[in-house]
Amino acid sequence: MYAESLLDIAMLHADSLIANAQKGDEKALNQLVSLWYKRIYNYVLKYCSDEDTATEISQQTFIAMFRHIKKLKDIDRFKPWLYRIATNFCYEESRKRKRNRTVSLTVTRGEEDETEERLEVGEAKGNFFNPERSFQQLELEEVLLESLGELTEDQRTVVIMKEYEGMKFTEIAEALDASENTVKTRLYRGLRSLKEILERKNITKETVHYEL
Repeated sequence: MYAESLLDIAMLHADSLIANAQKGDEKALNQLVSLWYKRIYNYVLKYCSDEDTATEISQQTFIAMFRHIKKLKDIDRFKPWLYRIATNFCYEESRKRKRNRTVSLTVTRGEEDETEERLEVGEAKGNFFNPERSFQQLELEEVLLESLGELTEDQRTVVIMKEYEGMKFTEIAEALDASENTVKTRLYRGLRSLKEILERKNITKETVHYEL
């Protein structure tokens, strides 16, 4: 609770940190990383479901923040701007994975088994949950993350931003360079698809009694 209060206080003064960071203040830059790293990491982890990838993308996001924060014209737009950077890296990683999967289809039968096994291990789901939770809860969380992964990129991004990150439609629209109506449509379709996916896996609202 105390740590959360400190974080809330720091967030209230984030504007001054951003302003100082734009002037090249390394201490301010590092404080921004401390404030935002966990949120960006968890956002990316929900998107890609892999701890190593989430770490790599988070690091790339903040390196990009360091390099380009001086170009940010409106301090109030820092949050959607940062999420846009992270999302672009997520999309880039998804395209890379798709290319790798396409290439893997050209291998021989003997190599194919080995490749599939390697991909399965490489894309294992990140264990970022509370260790005190029951095994059943962990299994449900795995299913939820897998189900999110079955959505289209656009739908998955909006669902995570709105339902898990608590972002406003205006923030999401700016982060994705889309209209608010487009964002709302993607959210509606994404939630509908997610509900259908979970129902196919026999996961209902009664089954899920906690949040990710």
